[in-house]
Amino acid sequence: MQVFPSIDDSTPSEEGGPIARSGFNYQDEIAVGFLIEMLENLSLLKVHCETHDDILLVRTKNGSAARLAEFVQVKANEPDKLWSIADLCALKGKGKIGTSILEISFAKDQYHEESRFRLVTLRPVVSDLNILTLPCGAPGREADGDGCKTLCAELDQRFPNLKSAKGNSTSYWVENCVWDVRHSDDEVRKDNLLRLVRLSGREGRQLLVELAETLLQELRVWAKAAAAAKWIPNKDKKIITREVLRTWWERRTGELIEGAAAPSGGKLREKLTEAGLPNEIIGLAIEMRRQYAATVRASRYAEDESGKRLQDRVRSELISLRSRLVAGQLTLDGRSFHDFCLSRMDAVSAEHGSGEGDRSAFLKGCMYDIADRCLMRFAEPTR
Repeated sequence: MQVFPSIDDSTPSEEGGPIARSGFNYQDEIAVGFLIEMLENLSLLKVHCETHDDILLVRTKNGSAARLAEFVQVKANEPDKLWSIADLCALKGKGKIGTSILEISFAKDQYHEESRFRLVTLRPVVSDLNILTLPCGAPGREADGDGCKTLCAELDQRFPNLKSAKGNSTSYWVENCVWDVRHSDDEVRKDNLLRLVRLSGREGRQLLVELAETLLQELRVWAKAAAAAKWIPNKDKKIITREVLRTWWERRTGELIEGAAAPSGGKLREKLTEAGLPNEIIGLAIEMRRQYAATVRASRYAEDESGKRLQDRVRSELISLRSRLVAGQLTLDGRSFHDFCLSRMDAVSAEHGSGEGDRSAFLKGCMYDIADRCLMRFAEPTR
């Protein structure tokens, strides 16, 4: 009897995804959704990003020691039309065998774990494929029902005698594939945010939307970094486990909630000390944050759109910088990253000229206020 290797130990056959990852925001947001599911669901154990498929989910089978591997293909770039059986079976590269979406998906059935399949698309499907949009095993999706039998017959006609490495036929793929329609990147983002807020409420660690947005951005950065990493030598970075994710979730929600309730300036001191900055710099930073807070309470800033735009710009700049640090695009220790952030605030100030006075202090005060509320840190990232 042939022994099949586990997906957790098998080197992916190709790594085209990690090598060229431009414009993958939709796929990354889908991955974030599965990370949130892993926080919610005990049966989801691991999320692979760009290993044996776009996304790979490792689940328990009915609470037993057995494992399921769900191979997820994400189709972000697709024509503005309904998906059809012809699209599912279309061969690429001048009709080369093995290049259709069906064949590529079914070829994943070659590992020790029991296989499941998922296609995530922006566009809906034609009526012939509607059966796949129902959950596996749902009423109306019985293996011996008319819908499954008709679809299997059509696929067998297009690919006679198609078998997986484990000897399964196309009926196995039909019985175990879900077609998951997610209409837009924006829709997925909103759904992820709502799920994160609801999860925090159920667990008694209620997060304000601003704090949930911060965690959502951190999850995006995590998913992007995992997808961009190479299996060798960074296999552990590509596989995110439930244990590691839950540890991060409990620590970060605790920090954010504690930071929101702590007296102003206290958490900022911790963040700057953690980054290894000396006391004189910490004292100046706390004073700068205090002056910023006094400024934003003044009526002219409460009513001035330019002040709000500057605050948005600081948040956007810090998200980009922190994301680059977490993803390994910046290799800086805490002191150096703090200095780099200050230089970026000076650069943003210079972009606006000197017509309305020096904005640098306002921008830096805003940066320190964000850190004081535990929405970012300067120290090197840890999980």
